[in-house]
Amino acid sequence: MVPIKILILHFAGLILGILLDLIIGDPHFMPHPVRFIGQLIRFLEGKLLDPLAEKGERNRKRESGNGILAWFIVMLSVMTACLIIVITAYAVHGYLGAFAEAVLTFFILAAGSLYRESMAVYRELGKHDIKAARYALSMIVGRDTDELCEEDIIKAAVETVAENTSDGVIAPLIYTVLGGPVLGMMYKAVNTMDSMLGYKNKRYGYFGSFAARADDLFNLVPSRISALAMIAGSTVLSLFSKDYNGKNAYRIWIRDRKNHSSPNSAQTESVCAGALGLRLGGTHLYEGIPVEKPYIGDETRTPEAADIKRANSLMFMTEAVVSVLLISVSAALILRGSG
Repeated sequence: MVPIKILILHFAGLILGILLDLIIGDPHFMPHPVRFIGQLIRFLEGKLLDPLAEKGERNRKRESGNGILAWFIVMLSVMTACLIIVITAYAVHGYLGAFAEAVLTFFILAAGSLYRESMAVYRELGKHDIKAARYALSMIVGRDTDELCEEDIIKAAVETVAENTSDGVIAPLIYTVLGGPVLGMMYKAVNTMDSMLGYKNKRYGYFGSFAARADDLFNLVPSRISALAMIAGSTVLSLFSKDYNGKNAYRIWIRDRKNHSSPNSAQTESVCAGALGLRLGGTHLYEGIPVEKPYIGDETRTPEAADIKRANSLMFMTEAVVSVLLISVSAALILRGSG
């Protein structure tokens, strides 16, 4: 059984990490573990995929096997590194261990950085600088942004905030609560591998297939928890602002939550679309290639720049709902254990 003192320090580190993320975000001048994870993935890609292509020996079985090997190497490396950091810190002092957990949790969560990056798009739109808004948007989306009109820029930013409320905030928060920063950082590695390798194209179709499936599996439950929490969050916000509609958020979620090639991405996107009364999805360009996506939500009004702010408020409220729930349950278990 884990000592009560360690559990208390763990949750103190968790709360501090959440606060650090909200206050600091992800300053570009700071080295981020995800960048090192990305470098490791690229290194393994070069060692395990490129030689096959150069020798003309590419085949499905071999590339898929190498992709699985790369996945496990990354996971074991990330978990081992985090475990060493946490154990070493706690061995020196309990407070240092809690601080180490806080810093790692700060790196794991992305609410602060998602807010700052998406609000950069909002500010450029406020200046009526479409070119600058497109550039700011390109920092947080994978689609082509060069030709997007203002309406499409807004919807793209809202979609990104909605989807990443699960991938970048709630899912890593859940895994961090369950397994500390070790499991939380492992989730970030899973997510990073999918974002770098999980493409259904000629280069990554086989090599990245396992990474894509693993990401779907790791997000299966958290994405649905995120959607339910976002429905609750939109209901709370609707008590203070008519810009949100909790009932419509639930209705659109029930109807459109499967309108995506991913089993998870439309979960929070559908809730956000319903809460704000927007229609998201549709055809977008990726490296010049049109990709058709089902529509999500109803087009009840024209999108406006303020919708980016509203989506962020919904993200923060969703995080608050999940944080209060997880910490309350954990505190109850700690009190029960101490009794």
